[in-house]
Amino acid sequence: MALILHIDTATSYAGICLSNKESILAIEENHDAKNHASFLQPAIQKIMQQTGHDLKNLDAVAVTGGPGSYTGIRVGMSSAKGICFALEKPLIVLNTLQVIAQAALDQLAAEQPLFEKEGLLYPMIDARRMEVFSAVYTPSLTEKSAATALLLNELFFSGLSETAPVLFCGDGAAKIPGSFLKPNMQISSAQHNVNHMVKQALSAYGLRQFANLAYVEPLYAKAFFNTQKQ
Repeated sequence: MALILHIDTATSYAGICLSNKESILAIEENHDAKNHASFLQPAIQKIMQQTGHDLKNLDAVAVTGGPGSYTGIRVGMSSAKGICFALEKPLIVLNTLQVIAQAALDQLAAEQPLFEKEGLLYPMIDARRMEVFSAVYTPSLTEKSAATALLLNELFFSGLSETAPVLFCGDGAAKIPGSFLKPNMQISSAQHNVNHMVKQALSAYGLRQFANLAYVEPLYAKAFFNTQKQ
């Protein structure tokens, strides 16, 4: 058994789910980014009550550690670390962009099962204006380029391959002007949710890829600037 609590509050979407191996036992979701903090703890309590499990019975806690919303990341990370510290449970920190890429791959497997091995996935998170947080993955979810903030401009697209299949996904991809897309490029309609954490978290659990509670930091992918006057 691998009873894992999954917490995803890194974007405008928030989800909590409890899984046993690959089976989803319960799930709660919230689509109002302003209410992630107030949603989180009641949602955790609700799914534990629904399933008859206690937090002390967890084998691990998985959380999306960024990139994404600064506030959302902190909400999820602090809750996950608090549970793990109090109950001495291992913490699994997942890259939000990799979870988004997982959602696109799952949809792709159903629609285009023969997506070429040399294809590239660009998961993107809206970072306002024409900026996004993005990374590059292969169809096996091997990271080819680490998470960073980038501008969706002609310079960026001119540097991309014109031969290998390229799949953009995530809410940031919706901002791509159609005129920038080349014949080898497409935008996925897949929407990630907390369910897409399960496969990656289970793999990390099996490999004992746990974060150090004392030193783990969120992945912001961009420096935080406080615009309030001191």
